[in-house]
Amino acid sequence: MEPQLLHSVTDGVATVVIHHPAKRNAMTAGMWAALPPLLDALAADPVVRALVLTGEGGTFCAGADISTLRGSADEAQGLAVRAEDALAAFPKPTLAAVRGHCVGGGCQLAAACDLRFVDEGALFGITPAKLGIVYAASSTRRLVSLVGPPTAKYLLFSGELIDAERALRTGLVDEVLPEGELGKRIAEFTRVLATRSQLTQAAAKEFADGRMDRDAYWAEQARGSGDTSEGVAAFLERRQPRFTWSV
Repeated sequence: MEPQLLHSVTDGVATVVIHHPAKRNAMTAGMWAALPPLLDALAADPVVRALVLTGEGGTFCAGADISTLRGSADEAQGLAVRAEDALAAFPKPTLAAVRGHCVGGGCQLAAACDLRFVDEGALFGITPAKLGIVYAASSTRRLVSLVGPPTAKYLLFSGELIDAERALRTGLVDEVLPEGELGKRIAEFTRVLATRSQLTQAAAKEFADGRMDRDAYWAEQARGSGDTSEGVAAFLERRQPRFTWSV
C-alpha cells in the first residue's frame, strides 16, 4: 500500500492513521499536503465530535521522510507547518494516540493535538539539529507552551530522545498507559468527549490556545444554544444531557 493517511469515523470519533510502515510511518510530502483538506472534510462532518491521530502498527511517526528533503527543505518544512497548523486549528477535540517512536515531524503533529495519550514504551524527540534545519517559529512556540523553555531547548538543541515518563513529567504528554491498554483508554476517553457539550469544548479550545478576541461571540452562542438549560435539567433529572449545539 502506498504511503497515505487512512481515516474512519465510528460513533462520532474520527480516526486518522499515518500509514507508511515501510519507513516507520514517516510523512511524505504528499501525506503532509493531504492532511489539511482531510481535516477540513472531517471538521465539516456534523457526525464527528472528536478526532484521534495515530500511526499504523507499533510506531506513531518517525518524522518527515528524509528523501523528500533532497529537493527544497524550505518547501518540505512549509508543508509540515501547514499540516501542523491545520491540526491545531481543528475545531473539535483532538487526541494523539502514540505508540513507539514519535520523532521530528511526528512529534510536531502530536504537539499540535489538544491531548496526547501514549503507550509506556513511547519515545519522543525533535531532531532538526541533526539535519541543520531551523525549526519553525510557530512549531517552537507550540512546543514551549507545552513543556516550557528549558525542556524545549533540551529537545531542540540535542535532538535526543526522551521516554514516556520524562515526557509526562515535562508536560509533553497527558497520560501514559501500560502496554496493551492504550486502545482501550482512547476508546473510553473519546466516548466521554462525544457526550460533552461541543459549545463548551469549542470555546475552551479557543481560549486555551490564546484566542480571546471572540469572548462576546461565545457568550452570545451560550445564550442562544440551549446547552446550559439542557445540562442543568439533565443534572437535576439524573440523566445524560442531549446537547444540540455543534461546530
